[in-house]
Order: sequence, then structure tokens, then C-alpha cells
Amino acid sequence: MNKQALYHKSDSLYSFAVDAETVEIRLRAGKGELSRVTLVYGSKHKFYLSRSTAEMDLACSDGMYDYFVKRLTLEDKRLAYVFYIQDTDGNKYYYSEDGATESYDFSLAYYNFFQLAYVNANDVMPRVDWLSNATVYQIFIDRFNGAEPPEPESRDKDYINMKWGDKPTPKSFAGGNLDGITEKLGYLCDLGINTLYLTPIFTAVSNHKYDISDYFNVDPHFGGNAAFERLMAECKARGVRVILDAVFNHCSENIAEFRDVCEKGKASPYHDWFVIRGDKPIKKPLNYEVFAECDYMPKWNTANAEVREHLCRIGEYWIKRYGIDGWRLDVSDEVSHGFWREFRTRIKALGADKVLIGENWHDSRSYLMGDQFDSIMNYAFTKAMLDHFVYGKLDAAGLCDRLNGLMMRNFTQVNGMMLNLIDSHDTHRFYTLCGKNERKLLNALAVELFMPGAAMIYYGTEIPLEGGHDPDSRRCFIGREHPFAEKVKDLLAYKKDTAFSGCDVKFTAENGLTVIERAAAGRKLTLIVNNTDSARTARGVRVMPDSYEIIEAEAEN
Repeated sequence: MNKQALYHKSDSLYSFAVDAETVEIRLRAGKGELSRVTLVYGSKHKFYLSRSTAEMDLACSDGMYDYFVKRLTLEDKRLAYVFYIQDTDGNKYYYSEDGATESYDFSLAYYNFFQLAYVNANDVMPRVDWLSNATVYQIFIDRFNGAEPPEPESRDKDYINMKWGDKPTPKSFAGGNLDGITEKLGYLCDLGINTLYLTPIFTAVSNHKYDISDYFNVDPHFGGNAAFERLMAECKARGVRVILDAVFNHCSENIAEFRDVCEKGKASPYHDWFVIRGDKPIKKPLNYEVFAECDYMPKWNTANAEVREHLCRIGEYWIKRYGIDGWRLDVSDEVSHGFWREFRTRIKALGADKVLIGENWHDSRSYLMGDQFDSIMNYAFTKAMLDHFVYGKLDAAGLCDRLNGLMMRNFTQVNGMMLNLIDSHDTHRFYTLCGKNERKLLNALAVELFMPGAAMIYYGTEIPLEGGHDPDSRRCFIGREHPFAEKVKDLLAYKKDTAFSGCDVKFTAENGLTVIERAAAGRKLTLIVNNTDSARTARGVRVMPDSYEIIEAEAEN
């Protein structure tokens, strides 16, 4: 046994509360090296006198490790524990804070047992249940649909500089607006959508609106505040939730506060609202922090208390005034942890069910500990889908290893809130990358649907819409009937099944096929995906190449 592969840490991703009464304990070991793991546990103040035992289950494996998991319902919320393990050669060890040892002195256990000192209810990472059941439709507003407002003469079309359906350029304006989304809500609900995620709606000079100059008003191109009010009213009537895009890393150089600094330099009360090296902002050479290399998008200084208050008020305003259901947080990993902690406190005070979803492309456990975000956009899942269905880097076993590894990155309840996606406005269209193979696209969507958390559909995927690198990934939606949309609709209908109400999932590879199981509330759904070039059988079901099958059953007790 490779003792160095053993890993556990108290009060971490390996030891945490799922709710106020339940804790989850995880142990990592070298793949295939342990035959049995027993959890020895008890009250930390009585551990030397009395203990209980529970066998831990081999929950999953990735390319290098096995993960053993046990959930305990606690009567005493002061938990002490060690592991009693047996390797495949029959050797037995205790595993504590001292590592793996052949013996263990329980009379001195208070020196080196693992512990959850006390499970405080307000320290538990809460789960927003509706996000687990959400089927999200992301809309890049300028390219989805343009409709006339109630007063058509009020709509300005002079800014539109491309014909609907032409390939976009970085400076293209096609004329999509919020009334166009309202007009399509019936279509979206029929497809199976129950949540909208809208790219920025606020005043900006660009087509994407990530360069915001006024956070308190909807851009006139999109119909202004009145159009958003109409959209929200119709969404509420249909039970559709709305998530807006919060751009709090940076803003537009046209925003009033930055213009004041450009004019007055250090004499401006807003000079410290931005990160400027010198008296006034200078573009050549650039002496202030910006988004990426964009000198027209200065970075907010969230170390400044006034900036934090300003941005928190923006976040609160759109919830209080219009009743939005949460925020997707743009470039969130470049904004200070301190700000996000403050922002979460302010937003959650308006409703525990208001969600905060970070745009973090990488492992983000430091943001997902219960004090900042509920979840992130799951681009690590996106990459796994590309490596399996597009690039051929992962076979079924490799895909399951990758997905199991992702499940071990976060608390179980965070897994149940992840925003899973195969593409977005920031990526190539999956349909284009897989060679416009509709069956591969549908297979990828099926795997996405079976992931714990929300399933996000990028607008037009159901047509299906093509698209390469930005801005080609932001083509116009073509409102045509397409048989593929019916297949997507049939697939999304499964999202309502109670089997998806929990956070647990099991990934296994069988006969070269990917098998994914979800079970909860007495229901079990099993997805079998064949990404090979030959018909194969798993779980007694024969699956054709580039196809999937879903098995419905009652869950075992």
C-alpha cells in the first residue's frame, strides 16, 4: 500500500456537514489498494471510552485514487473519528492525524483523532434547491430575437448595422432586445426551460454590454427599464426564474466615476475607486488595471469600502426593484474574496434562495465554502465533454474518472448547484466542434442533464446553431422549426423527474460505454451513452453507436 496516497483532513472537502444533522466523511487512497475501510467514530469527549463503527463505501475512483465515503447522522454534534483500513495484501492499519500506524492508543486519542469540533448550523453550506432542478437557457440578447415594444415608435433601430442572420463581427448590432425574449417565452417554456440567464442588460456602448457605464438602467438598445419590467412580469406569470450578469470586476471608461478621475486626477473623490499608478489614467503606457488587455474597461478597486458599498447596492437594487433570482458573477476569480463575502451577506439577506454563480473556469473550492458563491459555471465539465466527444482524448473509463474527480472537488451540496454547460458565449459552439454531428451533441446534452446541478442550454443549441470563436459563437437565433429541437425537448423533460432531486451520482464505464446513475425519492434513472463506432451492451441494454438509452426504475432502499 502506498501510504502517501492516503489523505484526509478535518473540516475540509473530506469532512463537512451536509446539513445541520448530517456529516459526510471522505477518505482518499491509492486506486485499488484498499479492500476495506471502517470508520471508528464517537463523541469527541467520550471517544476514549466508547466508539461506534461504520463501513465506508467505495463511492468513486478517478485516474489515480479511490474515494471512500460515509454519511453519519449525528446525535452529538462533536465528532471524533479515525479510520481502520485493510489493504489488498491483508495488512491492517489505523489512520489518524499521525498517519497510518499498525496500532492506535484510544486512551490518548484526544491528541491525534480527526474531529469536527462542533457542527454549527450557520456554518453549513446551504443548498438552493431550485437551482438543482433548473434548466437554464443562456441568452446573448442582441442575437436572440428582436420584437416591437407596445409603442413601436419608441424603438430606436438606427444602431443596427447587420442583417439578421449574417455572421457577426465584434462591432455588429443585430437588434435583439428584451421584448424579443418576452415574445419567445412560450417557445422556451414548451422546450422545457424554467430559468433564463441573460448576458448584461445594462447601459453600454458594445453589443455584449460587459463595458457598463450605468448599472441602474437597462440599455436603450434592449428596450430600457420598461422592457425589463415587462419581461419580469411575464416570467413570474410563467414561473420562469431570471439570473442577470453582474460585471463587478470592471466597468466602462465612460462611467461617470472614471470620467471624473480622468478629469481631476487625484483630486477626484473616485481616484481610489480604481487601481491607478499615478495621478490620472494614461493609456500609453497603460498605468491602470483593466479587464484582460482592454484599456476601455478599467478595473474596480474592491479593496475600497465605498466601491464595495456601491456594487452591493447595485446587486440589491435589481432584486428589490424587479425580483430577479440571482446573479452570474463575471470574471469572479479576479475580484477579492472579501468583497464576495460582503456581497453574499447582502444578497442572501434578501432571500436565501437568491443564487450567486461565479464565472470561475478552474478549481474554485476557496470560493465554494459557504461564504461566497453557491456554485460556478462548470467549465471543467465542458472540457471533459470536449475531451470525450470531440477530441477523443478520453474513452468511457477516462470520462468517468474525470467526472468522479470533479465530484470530489466540492461539497456534495455544491455539486447539486453547479451550472453545467457544454458551451457558452465565450466558447466555440459544441455543435461545430463535434463536426455538426447531432447525435454527439445530443449525447453530450444527455450527460449534462444527468450531472448534479443545473443544466444550461446556450441559446440556439436546440436548432442546432453553429459557431466558432467569438464573435462567431454569438450568431443570430433563427426561429425555424427543427426536428432536433423535439429531441432536446424530450431529453429536458427528464429534468423534472424526482430522481434528479438529490445531489448524488454514480459514474461507471461498462463494455466501453458510459453509465451514469441518479437516484432519489424512490426513483432511479440510468443513462447509458455509446461514444464508440459499434453497437454495445451494458446493463442488459444494447446501445447503437453515437446514441444513448435511459432506463427508468424504482430506487433500491
